[in-house]
Amino acid sequence: MTLPLPAPLLATPHRVLVVDDSRAQRRILAVQLQRWGYDVVEAESGEAALDLCRAQTFDIVLSDWVMPGMSGLDLCRAFRALPREAYGYFILLTSKSEKAEVAVGLENGADDFVTKPVNSEELRARLRAGERILGMHKELVQKNRLIGQTLDQLQKVYDSLDRDLIEARKLQQSLVMDRQRDFGTCRASALFRPSGHVGGDLVGSFQINPFHVAVYSVDVSGHGVASAMMTARLAGLLSGGSPEQNIALTAAPDGRLHAWPPEVVAARLNRVMIEELKVEQYFTLVYAEIDLENGMCRLVQAGHPHPVVMRLGGEIESLGEGGLPIGLLPQARYERVTLRLRPGDRLVLVSDGITECPDASGKELGQDGLARLLRRISGLGSPELLEALVWELSSHAGGSDFPDDVSALIFDYQAP
Repeated sequence: MTLPLPAPLLATPHRVLVVDDSRAQRRILAVQLQRWGYDVVEAESGEAALDLCRAQTFDIVLSDWVMPGMSGLDLCRAFRALPREAYGYFILLTSKSEKAEVAVGLENGADDFVTKPVNSEELRARLRAGERILGMHKELVQKNRLIGQTLDQLQKVYDSLDRDLIEARKLQQSLVMDRQRDFGTCRASALFRPSGHVGGDLVGSFQINPFHVAVYSVDVSGHGVASAMMTARLAGLLSGGSPEQNIALTAAPDGRLHAWPPEVVAARLNRVMIEELKVEQYFTLVYAEIDLENGMCRLVQAGHPHPVVMRLGGEIESLGEGGLPIGLLPQARYERVTLRLRPGDRLVLVSDGITECPDASGKELGQDGLARLLRRISGLGSPELLEALVWELSSHAGGSDFPDDVSALIFDYQAP
């Protein structure tokens, strides 16, 4: 029958270096430590001990303070300067008991002290305290290594997601296919600047028929991938390139395309959101239909910032009463707003990333602030005006990073 080994020998024993210029003192300590299960190596001087520490790894160093040549304190300083992955516990054997001397030892890297002559029980207690610290340090090193490995894996995942989001941003930018689009004598200019990789804003335009054009501005609730996916879906529902899928268009018996009235377009989008998509998202919208021949404009505002008309004479007019966002209430009703654009007038649609942009004190730009800003840059052409709008907004916010997506569309009307 095999008897169990004594407890100290079950685990790998700690390696202890005993340093003392007295051979008798070294042997007494070494025999005692070996009896307790430690792997012991002896050194007769500080210099010899330092050479051993450079070549081998010791868990604990037990050194006399006063020795000829390199003292225990000097050895301690040199020991701490050695490159080591694991921590080494350093105990000084000393007859010094003054607090000032003990403080000097601690400042130079000593972990503990044992007064001479050495008491066996005290020494064993000090060694056990050192073992606990070594165990905790080893555990921390292992956990830090695990954390490091986990962070490396997370970084790889993040890098992969970052690459995907960069490609998603390119795809989303392509939804605003034409930054400037001509409709004969009229033109639509678009701005889209997401606050992150991808955003929830969408602006666009499409030709209904040779005499009518539609423009729109959308802001999906939330941020990130879910919002970007919703804008992609809405871009398909309001696409001029696929009129058969465009929720705003309908074909007459003669085959010509016509558009549903703006309030009906909003109601149809609301029904799609609630009955078909059944998502928890919603979006705000301004959708306008313009008659290119006479400048008559019919629009609907669904929770979006007020559309603005920049008159040729310099007046700034805000339109609409607000309205309910799309996708909140099944029976929501949307009101039509009618106006006439005169030659040289511009219809401006903006997202709340502009009107709600805060300054350094947290005050939002607001509708009045937008009107003041547009008056200041009204002499510019529409593409240049949109660029200036971003610069002015940066100046207002105190930086080029905006807390929300920024988008806008300007429709320039000229009579045929």
